[in-house]
Amino acid sequence: MLSPLVAAFRTPDLRKKILFVVGILILYRLGATLPSPGVDYRAVNACLDEVSKGSSADIYSLINMFSGGALLQLSVFAIGIMPYITASIIVQLLTVVIPRFEQLRKEGQSGQAKMTQYTRYLTVGLAILQSTGIVALAARGDLLRNCSRSNDIIHDKSIWSYIVIVAVMVAGACVVMWFGELITERGIGNGMSLLIFAGIASRIPAEGKNIYDSGTLRFVLVCVAALVILAGVVFIEQGQRRIPVQYAKRMVGRKMYGGSSTYLPLKVNQAGVIPVIFASSLLYLPQLILQLTGSNDGEQSGWQKFISNYLTDPGNWVYILVYFALIIFFTYFYVAVTFNPEERADDMRKYGGFIPGIRPGQPTADYLGYVLSRITLPGSFYLGIIAVLPNLFLEIGNSGVQNMPFGGTSVLIMVVVALDSVKQVNSQLMQRKYEGFLK
Repeated sequence: MLSPLVAAFRTPDLRKKILFVVGILILYRLGATLPSPGVDYRAVNACLDEVSKGSSADIYSLINMFSGGALLQLSVFAIGIMPYITASIIVQLLTVVIPRFEQLRKEGQSGQAKMTQYTRYLTVGLAILQSTGIVALAARGDLLRNCSRSNDIIHDKSIWSYIVIVAVMVAGACVVMWFGELITERGIGNGMSLLIFAGIASRIPAEGKNIYDSGTLRFVLVCVAALVILAGVVFIEQGQRRIPVQYAKRMVGRKMYGGSSTYLPLKVNQAGVIPVIFASSLLYLPQLILQLTGSNDGEQSGWQKFISNYLTDPGNWVYILVYFALIIFFTYFYVAVTFNPEERADDMRKYGGFIPGIRPGQPTADYLGYVLSRITLPGSFYLGIIAVLPNLFLEIGNSGVQNMPFGGTSVLIMVVVALDSVKQVNSQLMQRKYEGFLK
């Protein structure tokens, strides 16, 4: 298991890339602990300690997990990589709606550079919105409501102080976006995924200690459950349906090409963790709107009571069912957007490929769509079950959903990122082996 890592460190080029990624991750974690100007860090830590001793679940837990705990600390990297992820998903989904984006996607590298530029602009806009909402909640004392010192987090209540904090958080989001692009371009693995991986992994020791302090038996049960979830996630993530593809022989000049057999892999979890991120972000918005529009006297209208009763408690059955349904919907939606059976069938036909027993063209596209719909159903249920497991077992740990590093979503993200990074390291090593063999 460790042999690819040892071989990678023995290769100078790969060693530089790995050390570069490690250095970026260290800078990211330092920025996640650096307090924003105007924020009383002692009051924040006191509130976090006070909240962690309670058992109430908080809807910000998943967003806080993606930032590695920086959100509730109001640090420089408080909103983390979430604006960039959301912007990337939105731009990718808009390729179906806006013909201009679809044209850019087909233009190759130049079109991809233009779409990356649009993603950056949208990231800045989303960062301004999210940081403004977080600062407004912190100023009103609603970010950490179960803390007696929640109103002391920001002493200076002037507009200039809020503008400075928002500007620092937006700048931090832009730096995090730059970190992610640097890792993707010069390092190994996907930059956004590795930053989320680092944020989740950084919280495991503290959360593990909290569970251990609550009881040895409880700690053992949580570790066993985490191992079972880990094994199940690895098993499902490696599962795929391999559709055989045969390429006909063709003459190009005096040489004959083709005549080979291969397969088209369709993963059981074709959508990855994107549906979970989309569903959690969508369920995060109602409580944010509720807190921003709430009155000081505590009176609520009909829709505010509905959100307060059913969509703010992650342990509520209505919340769990809505969360599960949204994950299934976004799984089908994202798979339909990212995998086009007609395009795959046209590409196969252009290069002389066909599925044995299936005619090229539209019959091939219909067959691929049929197989994909059959695979997406168990994949969507798998994602939904993994995501709602922490909500079903809120009483396992002292801090409820705050123990997310041992829950399903975090394990899913960490396994997917780890498998993808290991595959990239192996491919880089294989390239160098082939290069040495050809020499």
